Amino acid sequence: MPPKAKYTKEQITQEALDMIREKGMGNLTARALGQRLGSSACPIFTVFENMEEVQSAAKKAAKVLYAEYVRAGLKEVPSFQGVGMQYIRFAIQEPKLFQLLFMTEQPQKPSVVNVLPIIDENYQEILQSVRDSYDVSGSEAEKLYRHLWIYTHGIAVLCASNTCVFTPEEMRKMLAEVMTSLLHQIKRTEPLPTKVGRFGLLLKQPKVVVSSLISFST
Repeated sequence: MPPKAKYTKEQITQEALDMIREKGMGNLTARALGQRLGSSACPIFTVFENMEEVQSAAKKAAKVLYAEYVRAGLKEVPSFQGVGMQYIRFAIQEPKLFQLLFMTEQPQKPSVVNVLPIIDENYQEILQSVRDSYDVSGSEAEKLYRHLWIYTHGIAVLCASNTCVFTPEEMRKMLAEVMTSLLHQIKRTEPLPTKVGRFGLLLKQPKVVVSSLISFST
């Protein structure tokens, strides 16, 4: 009979995830994980074939955690702005996991048009939130999502890598300007008002407040 597992797969996966959260994937080794579990590496391989399998399970767990952030964003109004807010929040609160999911070199270089469905399993839900928030067509939603993600991702990377710190007001203003510009291009037949208030610019027939994307405390 095979030896009885001292730890469950879920327990080992959680410990591996916590190690990545603290020190990054590069420090997840069999020896280090065994020490964290208070044993040798042997119990790990009673439920996993190898460390590649452990790493894969930990990455899936990281995706589940990120999906919770996305779901929280989708519950906000407007939902697409909520998702953007949660994306940056994930980078700030879980920098190592953000780096694992969104800053890891890809096996192949996807085009900018195809990258989002590849790296984010929540792509379709988020894309639908764009259409719901701004009343745009499918192609317009893809364009808006892609452009704003590139900009939002830049801010998130700067936060996750401790390159610099932004105040909520700074991020609110930057994203408001980008969002306004994109919406103006997509809905260029609908002129924007000239007045800029505390909460950013509104469309002529507004459904959302542009700058509310970053209305949160870090």
